[in-house]
Amino acid sequence: MTRTPRAPLGGAVTVSAFWFFGLGSLGLFFPYYSLYLRENAGLAGWQVGAVLAALPTVALLAQPAWGMLADRRGSRAQVLTWLALGSAACYAALALGQSFASLLLLTALLACFSTPLIPTAVSVTFAVTQEMGPHAFGLCRVWGTLGFGACMYGFLPLLDFAERSGGLVAQPGGPSEPALRLMFPLTGAVLLVAAGLALALPRAGALATRAERHEWRSLLGHGPYLRLLVVVWLGYLLLQGPMAIFPLFVRAHGGSIDTVGELWLLMLALEVPLILLSGASLARLGARGLLAGGLAAGGLRWVVCGFFPESAWVAPAQLLHGAVVAGLILGGPLYVEAVVPERLRSTGQNLLAMVGVSLGGLLSNLGAGALFDAFGADAPYRVGGVGALVLALALPLLLPPPTRSGAQRPPAPTG
Repeated sequence: MTRTPRAPLGGAVTVSAFWFFGLGSLGLFFPYYSLYLRENAGLAGWQVGAVLAALPTVALLAQPAWGMLADRRGSRAQVLTWLALGSAACYAALALGQSFASLLLLTALLACFSTPLIPTAVSVTFAVTQEMGPHAFGLCRVWGTLGFGACMYGFLPLLDFAERSGGLVAQPGGPSEPALRLMFPLTGAVLLVAAGLALALPRAGALATRAERHEWRSLLGHGPYLRLLVVVWLGYLLLQGPMAIFPLFVRAHGGSIDTVGELWLLMLALEVPLILLSGASLARLGARGLLAGGLAAGGLRWVVCGFFPESAWVAPAQLLHGAVVAGLILGGPLYVEAVVPERLRSTGQNLLAMVGVSLGGLLSNLGAGALFDAFGADAPYRVGGVGALVLALALPLLLPPPTRSGAQRPPAPTG
């Protein structure tokens, strides 16, 4: 009798720990991968863009496939475990890449598992916390931001120690951080911990709700959902590429890897309270308002970087990253949760990620790399910043208020 009320809390604690290690792995990888490709691997700007574009390219197939599998079989927690294990192995394998071709291939393999990981974790978190009130999702998700910051910040002194111990010193014309390859096995190890936590998640209840065969096709005729896909695609098209090459922007203006880490800490400083307050913000602004705010914050941030790169405003502008996360990265999934039937939540979240993070990110990474090479380090930020501000102003005309579709339909069988 006493186990039933404690089960949701236990699941929420486990999924919070998963977020800590799952996004913690990205804290080891994402801020430094483009720098590694440019300096340690010696790739040209267009090659860096192509390798980064491999992630969203493969995700165009991987994300909807894994989402449909999770919904159709009612196995969301199991799928999350498989994705974490596969990602761990692929991150570690990146240390084997030596050339443009090998890094491109290994990054594409990584994308098969890593790109569906976060949208699947979002759907699992909504299922675990759906009876716990509007603040529960933010309370779980914020641990991901804390893990990202802890791993990113803790990696730099570890990297310095490894370089001193190995007698590695930066040479003129060589990489600024000779031991940067260390991030690959560390990222894999952190994700192994996340996989163990996913294995401990419950397998019944909302996590096991099954969709009917081909029911995902109903999303293709859902007007508000399709409009959301267009808005999110445009948002990532304008904002993602500049984010991916941000270390190159910092280096182009005389910064070091320590500068990158310091700016990332500023990015996370506002993200934590905004995610914690996402429930209150959702009640006050709605998912549509969150999206508009995220786009406006991202646009203003890149306008400052692109037009005033040497000013004192560049560092404080990075605080706006928290508003981008709370607005665009959380607002989109919250809108999906408000309009998509529960049994299609994994498919809905993965399709959203496919169109936004993957398709939008693919074109954005390629465009940012090309603009970087052709017009200099500031060009991607000028284009992305101005475009995002225009999109934020137009959003009320593009996206209707959310209303769940199929909310009154009988529930599908559980697994």
